[in-house]
Parts: sequence; structure tokens; C-alpha cells
Amino acid sequence: MDIRASEAGPGTRGGRRIGPYTVVTRLDAGSPAHTPVPEHRYIARSADGDRTVLLSSPLATVDPQRFLAEAEASRYLLGPWVLPAVELAGPGAQVWHARPYLPALPLPLALAVHGGPLPERTVRALAVALAENLAVLHGQNLTHAGLSPSAVLIAADGPRLTCFGAVRAAAPEGVVRRELPGIDPGSLPPEQAAGGQPRPLGDVYALGATLAYAATGYTMPEREELPPMFRSLVPRCLSRDPAHRPQLSEILDELLGAAQPAVPAGFAPPARAETLLGPGWLPARVVAAIVHQSASVLAAEAAAPAPAHPSGPAGGTPGPAAAAHHSH
Repeated sequence: MDIRASEAGPGTRGGRRIGPYTVVTRLDAGSPAHTPVPEHRYIARSADGDRTVLLSSPLATVDPQRFLAEAEASRYLLGPWVLPAVELAGPGAQVWHARPYLPALPLPLALAVHGGPLPERTVRALAVALAENLAVLHGQNLTHAGLSPSAVLIAADGPRLTCFGAVRAAAPEGVVRRELPGIDPGSLPPEQAAGGQPRPLGDVYALGATLAYAATGYTMPEREELPPMFRSLVPRCLSRDPAHRPQLSEILDELLGAAQPAVPAGFAPPARAETLLGPGWLPARVVAAIVHQSASVLAAEAAAPAPAHPSGPAGGTPGPAAAAHHSH
């Protein structure tokens, strides 16, 4: 079944059903058309209107079982800047998984709303948050294997990592992954493009490409196009030889100063990014777009048909309709 998202925006009644959810809108509506997204993504609500989720389903070229396996693995990810799956389709059903909804824009849409590359302050905060959360994932002996501009959602309080395992889901190890639908070639580490196993330094390459995109609008910019803070860091992240890429601890030292505390060990939650994510970390237009999305989704939920109420006694006055409860 083709489950491409409805073109309708928030507020449309009678949206497409995926599993137990009704699509409100596409999460990536308005993003640049040429930006690869490794999965279909929607904002959706439950039939009773009580739950709103970010719902994902696989591209037609992705093996559904690999897609579900990566979604299942994401349920155990730790860190404040990651958005793991919390609900998966049952056996034999149409394949999907859901994450809790929070108002957020995919990074490419944030650039489109802002009208170009993001300010250096925003990119620095983004870099620290993503690097710290990747350090937590690597402390769990996991690799993200899917970091790209589309995998990063920008919320008011900080970024969120999504699309966990997109590279592994797109094709198994040993299979060349170049030019696969949904996989951003500029963010794909060369060793993974050749079919190699995703490893932590591949995440560093993808982080460099994602930061380059946030700062310039391109994943492979010229060095002079980058803000001064990133002119040394990003090219090293994008080295074709993994051995020449910096460790996450080096990235954080460069962005925060060597006097900062060490990278969180094991499962310890990162905290230093919070000092960079205070008021003003996002441009005003991006904040306004996030607020608009939240209001539009709430309006769409309010427009859902109210449940039928039992009739009162003959000749009596019908009671007021119950107020809808919205959970995010």
C-alpha cells in the first residue's frame, strides 16, 4: 500500500490512517525537495485524539524487517537529545513506528524558514548537543548510522536525533550503499557507502556534514564558506580516512575549551549543551515556525469529530460536549 503522506496541512479532517493513527500532516512538508529523508514521517494522532505522535514508515526500497529492527533498537537509546521510538507496529501489520510528538522542524526546513544558513551561535549549540549525545550512544556500544541534516529535528529547547540506523536499514552490510533512496550522499561516510559496518568514527563524519549543512546550506562546502569556528573542525570530521577524524572529546574541547569537564562516561547524561541552549539560541523565524506548527497541530486535533454522547431524558437539555484532552 502506498502510504505517502497527505498533501493536506494541519486542520484537515479525514486524514490517512497508519496503524491506529490518523495523519495530521507530513513532518517534512516545506523542506527543500532535493533533501533526502530516509523514511516517511508524519505528525499523527490517535483515533480518540488523546495522543499525538511523530510517526514513521519505511520507504518502498527499504526492507520492512530491517526498518523495524532499527526502530526496536532505538527504544534503548539514552541522552536528552535523542528521540527514540516508543511504539512499533505489531507482527504482520503495516510497518510503522511512533515517537512522542514535540513541536520541531527538520533541520533543512529550519534553514528554509530562516532564509539561509543558521547563525554561528546556533550551529555551535547544535554541535555540542549532538556530539554529547553521540558520545552517550557510543558509550552504549551503539552507532547512530543515519545522522544527516534530515535526521536532526530542531525543537525550542534543543535538537533531537532521529532516523537511528537509517544506513543499516537501507541496505545490509557488504552491499554498496551509494545512491540509495533516502540516504544523503553528502552525509554518508565513505566506508559505509562501500558497504562497511557502521562504526563510531562514521558518526563523526556524518556530524561534520550535518554541521556544515547547518552553517552553509551544503554538506560539503569549501573551507572558506564555513564560519571561522568550524574551518578547521568540519574538514577534519569529513576526512575520508577515519583515522584522521577527531574524537568526540576533541570536538567538544574545541567548541567548549579544554578546561571543560570530560565527555560523559558510559550512560551518564550530557549536560554542557544546556548552557548554550538558553533564550536566543534559535533565530526568531525558526521559533515562530515551531510555535505555529504546535498551534496548527492542536487546532487539527480540536477539529476531530467529538465522541457521541448518550442522549439525555426525553425533553431534557443535552449536556455540554466534553472538552478534548491533548497529550504531547
